Amino acid sequence: MRLQKHYARTVRGKDYSKWVVIIPPEKVNDLKWKEGEELDSKIFHGGLILLPKKMRPK
Repeated sequence: MRLQKHYARTVRGKDYSKWVVIIPPEKVNDLKWKEGEELDSKIFHGGLILLPKKMRPK
């Protein structure tokens, strides 16, 4: 996996970026995730947990 910074836009002379995590296709297939699926994130013990919104714990 890899973390990338992408230029998003410039507003009033200020550049804005977004961060993108590249997940290998085999991992996405194993998780049965689909393109465009919305994910929730949570920081836990210095790591990042991603879950589909439909599985979000309460």
